[in-house]
Amino acid sequence: MAIKRPKVAIGFIVAGVLMVLFGTIMCFVVPLVIDDQIVKHTVIDPKNDLTYTMWKDIPVPFFMSVYFFNVLNPAEILKGEKPMVEQRGPYVYRKQCQKENITFHPNGTVSYREYRQYHFEPSMSAGNESDVVTIPNMLVLGASVMMENLPYVLRLMMSATFKTFKEGPFLTKPVGELMWGYDSGLVDFLNKYLPGMIPTSGKFGLFSEFNNSNTGLFTVFTGKDDIRKVHRVDSWNGLTELPYWRTAQSNMINGTAGQMWPPFMTKESTLPFYSPDACRSMELVYQRPGEMYGIPLYRYVAPKTLFANGTDYAPNEGFCPCRQSGLLNVSSCRHSDFKTVLQPCELQTGVPLNVSIRLQLNLYMKKVSGITETGKISDVVMPMIWFEENGYIDGPIVNTFRTNLVVLPTLLEYLQYILIGLGLATIIVAAVVNLPDGIKCSSAEEKDSLLQDDMN
Repeated sequence: MAIKRPKVAIGFIVAGVLMVLFGTIMCFVVPLVIDDQIVKHTVIDPKNDLTYTMWKDIPVPFFMSVYFFNVLNPAEILKGEKPMVEQRGPYVYRKQCQKENITFHPNGTVSYREYRQYHFEPSMSAGNESDVVTIPNMLVLGASVMMENLPYVLRLMMSATFKTFKEGPFLTKPVGELMWGYDSGLVDFLNKYLPGMIPTSGKFGLFSEFNNSNTGLFTVFTGKDDIRKVHRVDSWNGLTELPYWRTAQSNMINGTAGQMWPPFMTKESTLPFYSPDACRSMELVYQRPGEMYGIPLYRYVAPKTLFANGTDYAPNEGFCPCRQSGLLNVSSCRHSDFKTVLQPCELQTGVPLNVSIRLQLNLYMKKVSGITETGKISDVVMPMIWFEENGYIDGPIVNTFRTNLVVLPTLLEYLQYILIGLGLATIIVAAVVNLPDGIKCSSAEEKDSLLQDDMN
């Protein structure tokens, strides 16, 4: 028994309509489902295996490259001559970070301390930690500037103290000791009789507070109640504002801890974060779009106003006393100047894929009457070291990101358009096949009639 043509055509038309309908629904539903999955897996939650592990134990291999400005003419500098330096390095260290003491709170926040360790990488370095370099002695020259406005007799006493502990204006020591600390009787003396004058205890070094240490007690939002708050700092060491600066705006703790940001970024988004090392909040701004391993991203950089002085950029007035733009005086919480942050971020998840941070440490030096160690030093901001931290995500994690954020959405997008196209084609074919026979026959008869008329 032959199957009736109209029924078959109707079946194809129904199938075509369903494909078009399903494809159209996918156009609206798929983006919502993807966004929902991103939100679900961006929340700081131990149930999110991949993202929680990334947050807890940062998988990015970070390397810190340190360059020293070796002073070539220390005696001449004390006579007021211009400093001469040569760059030495890089001395490369692998950085490991791990969050511990993780505690979740009922108000949608989580507290933790992030511990960091640095390991010297000889194969990546241009020297050894045993290399000897000469740099300004921050304990002497830094303390001298801080005591400039104190009574003259106190400055004389401080100068005598420097001589007692055989501390001169310049240090000539191995790189390893300058980096991670050396024993100093002067440090012990200052901590005992002038507590708080220097922000360290025990061994004194440029990075002595960084190695085998933590960045303080951070409390951040998990994003469970509001994904727009995920990673945002609620408090640091129990503080919701800082005590270091002159204005309330400068003392604000803004943004995240500087490792991840909320998802769904746009070109108008900024990356605010709080840095305990810089003792302040900072903000990166959008520069341009980019791509890494096929994953679309946005590139963020430090704006020119970040380290501008209060004269050039009024909102930075609170970070003064200021010197020239490009320098941040962190002597209120550290012992030198910071000078500058590139951060390509995956735009949907807010996860940095490639990070590059460059900073320079400088020391403001000048002659201070009563402290003979300063000699006739001219007022100068002396570069001591500059360092760069680089890190990028690679390996299986990148493959997971690319699969979930690029490959699957692309396949689903193609699928929805294929369904719509195939459905429309099916409807058209079914409609043509189901044309009444009379129409087809009459068309044929008309053609035959026309031919016969032509022959006659």
